[in-house]
Amino acid sequence: MIDFDDLVSKKSAVAVVGLGYVGLPLAVALSRHFRVVGFDISTGRVEELRSGADSTGEVDPARLAEVAVDYTTDPAALAACGVIIVAVPTPIDANRNPDLRPVTGASVTVGKNMSPGSVVVYESTVYPGLTEDICVPLMEEHSGLVCGRDFTVGYSPERINPGDKVHTLERIVKVVSGQDEPTRKLLARLYGTIITAGIHEASSIKVAEAAKIIENTQRDLNIALMNELSLIFERMGIDTLEVLEAAGTKWNFLPFRPGLVGGHCIGVDPYYLTFKAQGMGYNPQVILAGRCINDNMGKHVADTAVKRLIRAGHRVRGARVGILGLTFKENVPDLRNTKVVDIVRELADYQVRVLVHDPLASPEEARREYGLTLEPLSAFRDLDALILAVPHDVYVRDLSPLDLRSWFRDEGQGIVLDVRGALDRQAVRDAGLWHWRL
Repeated sequence: MIDFDDLVSKKSAVAVVGLGYVGLPLAVALSRHFRVVGFDISTGRVEELRSGADSTGEVDPARLAEVAVDYTTDPAALAACGVIIVAVPTPIDANRNPDLRPVTGASVTVGKNMSPGSVVVYESTVYPGLTEDICVPLMEEHSGLVCGRDFTVGYSPERINPGDKVHTLERIVKVVSGQDEPTRKLLARLYGTIITAGIHEASSIKVAEAAKIIENTQRDLNIALMNELSLIFERMGIDTLEVLEAAGTKWNFLPFRPGLVGGHCIGVDPYYLTFKAQGMGYNPQVILAGRCINDNMGKHVADTAVKRLIRAGHRVRGARVGILGLTFKENVPDLRNTKVVDIVRELADYQVRVLVHDPLASPEEARREYGLTLEPLSAFRDLDALILAVPHDVYVRDLSPLDLRSWFRDEGQGIVLDVRGALDRQAVRDAGLWHWRL
């Protein structure tokens, strides 16, 4: 196994495979102390980083310019790396089953290019057992090496929260694990060099894998509860956020709120756990019930908009509905698994004319992934309804209720659906607009 001193002296390098929201901040942080190779299969991504830009917005240009990372698309560069960190995405397919192609593809690439004595650590979110049962055999097959003798593996789950400038990589406790104690200790020293919040050493790789997957499953279920409460309270004529504010005065009430649950973590990770559980003969009920609730909230928002259009006397077919925000959460450009698309598609089924604006999203990615054309705000005229789906700061800060009112065909019939409750309800109503929130 690689000696830690060889990493410190830069005799051997650390590789980060996958330079997205997780991999890039990690590569940048490590490069302050070690020689780092940043590998990605995307030529465009590598060229972008070499030019000093990061389209994810996770690392600003000034910080990128301060560090030296060898960005490459050449997998042969992995041979000079004593530690290889795999940080590729783990999405789900159209049937909500784990799509293991990124992680298995990375395992094959690593296997073909790793050197004897290497330590391979996975940060990708997976179900318990995947690292040792699927990734290790692939690396052995394509390297001709034997795990435990010629190389070892570990698992250290990523905890990146995209767009969060407070809970950054260095400020979040890092869980590390290894197939044996020397590997675990090496990884604890490696990550401990950059993590100021501390290191938690898990007893096994499976424990660390399970810990990661239930972090997001717990959040998913708590948000599902809030979403279900909002559906109930709406039928009672009670404002959900007012209820949550009142309940939140108790010290142990958890501050979750209703909303759309998309992205590459909370809306995806629970399916990895349920997939594995079902494969072992257990049918998860609570987890899947929460997923069902959250996966249907986009349809609920669209249905609410259509019902209000009808009540206001608008013709639904051909109605113009503007949607502000397309990314999966506020203040990030990430479009992966965004649930705003569910709203768009449901409204399109009613033959509504939908206009979507998002200043952070890539127009090319929106067109490629979802077939959507992003519109300029100047196109938001003669609207029948407006949906604030993603409360980017630029919307909440720069658009006043009077600005919004001017966008409607009939200012006295303006319908505003504020999904996350980001707008001042009274100010919107004082502007003569109808306001709804989850």
